[in-house]
Amino acid sequence: MGSHASPPARRKAAEQQAPGGPDAQRVMDAIRAIVQRLRVSSRACERRLGLSSAQLFVLQQLDQAAAASVAELARRTLTHQSSVSVVVTRLAERGLVTRRPSPEDARRTEISLTPAGRALLRRAPRTVQAELVSAVDRLPEDERRGLAQSLTTLARALGAGDEAPPLFFEGEEALAAAARDESES
Repeated sequence: MGSHASPPARRKAAEQQAPGGPDAQRVMDAIRAIVQRLRVSSRACERRLGLSSAQLFVLQQLDQAAAASVAELARRTLTHQSSVSVVVTRLAERGLVTRRPSPEDARRTEISLTPAGRALLRRAPRTVQAELVSAVDRLPEDERRGLAQSLTTLARALGAGDEAPPLFFEGEEALAAAARDESES
């Protein structure tokens, strides 16, 4: 015979048995929703524009203002210089950005959009990364600080070290190849 408990009662019993309970479920659902939104957006960007969503995000940042350096662009994209440098190199190879020595400081490289980069942006949607940055920025400072601390703790618990992660879904081909190599050995 089956259970005669009502659906809400069965759900509550299942939540009590689940590791971490309902809060853990909410955390996992939120992470899955964010990752899915980022992934769907990234795939759509690649199909529509032939760019990764990370590349489009960098282009959109440059559309707001040219960058005086990779370091400045890294600050604006909230990521590490090495990740931004890789993306800028790919964009330059495609003729979407230019890099030139700064007239004020030859040690710096200024990065700006080319006419082709501007034309591509005219048909591009806003990136989910930009929406995510904006949403995080709108959080009250204490919530943002708590979220940062909790996510950092979670990432470390998963084995993520202090190395700089790339922009979302940038370089996934290399990660997929490494995972295949690891599974074959």
